[in-house]
Amino acid sequence: MMEYSKNRIGYLIVLVIIIAGALHIASSISGFFKISSPLKYFQCNLLPNSGFDDAPKDELEEVLEKASMRNNKTVIIAIVNKAYVGGEKPMLDLFLESFWLGEDTQQLVDNLLLVAVDRIAYNRCKFLRLHCYNLETNGTDFSQEKLYMSREFIDMMWRRTVFLIDVLKRGYNFIFTDTDVMWLRDPFLHLSLNETIDLQVSCDKFDKNQWSTANPINTGFYFIRSNNKTISLFQRWHDNKNNSNYTGMKEQDVLQQMIHSEKSLLFNQMGLKIRYLDTLYFSGFCQDSPNMGLVTTVHANCCRSISAKVGDLGSVLRDWKKYLGTVNVGSVNNMSDIRWSSHVNCHNSWGHHEPVPKV
Repeated sequence: MMEYSKNRIGYLIVLVIIIAGALHIASSISGFFKISSPLKYFQCNLLPNSGFDDAPKDELEEVLEKASMRNNKTVIIAIVNKAYVGGEKPMLDLFLESFWLGEDTQQLVDNLLLVAVDRIAYNRCKFLRLHCYNLETNGTDFSQEKLYMSREFIDMMWRRTVFLIDVLKRGYNFIFTDTDVMWLRDPFLHLSLNETIDLQVSCDKFDKNQWSTANPINTGFYFIRSNNKTISLFQRWHDNKNNSNYTGMKEQDVLQQMIHSEKSLLFNQMGLKIRYLDTLYFSGFCQDSPNMGLVTTVHANCCRSISAKVGDLGSVLRDWKKYLGTVNVGSVNNMSDIRWSSHVNCHNSWGHHEPVPKV
């Protein structure tokens, strides 16, 4: 019996050695001829935590994600160039100062994305430790000041629209703001949270009806939700750039004309819903808000040059600080005496004998 057990163990040892040798030979042959199974390779790609199924994020997606409000993918976007970050008192400095001086606006800087169209503006943004993105301009120089309605001005506005289409396609809602808009209060307090409203846009003048297409829009400040309707609107808007019906128009005027001439398409077929913002809250140089206790933003519209805007926006911030000082000391009686300073620089930027147009 003992002899039988020894023989059996011996047979098992020999069998194990034979199997191991066969596996070693098969492995060597496979390695020699570089044999691999396409199916096995495909299966490896599907293994959990392999990292292959995670598409890399590009620079824009990364910065949008960092700047966005976590609960609803909403960002604040402003575009800057060298002309807006340079000089003794840059426009960008005034813009950021308004967030500092405004009521409940300081934290909103965390959601601000500055889009730079040249290296100097981008470097300035990075120095200020803001969320920054360097926009490719395909060799076009957008670094200098572009006077209102010049060819370069119109081109820069359309390049802005292309970028914003990209943001919408990525699923981000955003407030777009020019840097000549002073943020004195949190605008979300006066923006509707109703998700059926696709676009809420500022006006040069308000006709007392927030749904009326007669309101002259200003695309220097608006809030837009990302959905199929708004993406289609912006794409159609940009497609009309070369439409003969809109020749020589800046992008704002093209959108205004679309709202008037394509009502059936935009509102009936597409189901687009646009709300026009009251200048009582979203003020501007075209139509001042009469009530500093309610005003949310002040836009240097109806103004032609950066230097004129800087001069008059400086006055706006001084008026605002005066108002805050009066409120803080509780001097209600003196509040009625506080008025916006005249926008002398902007008026003169058009020439003394010219009417002030809408910008």
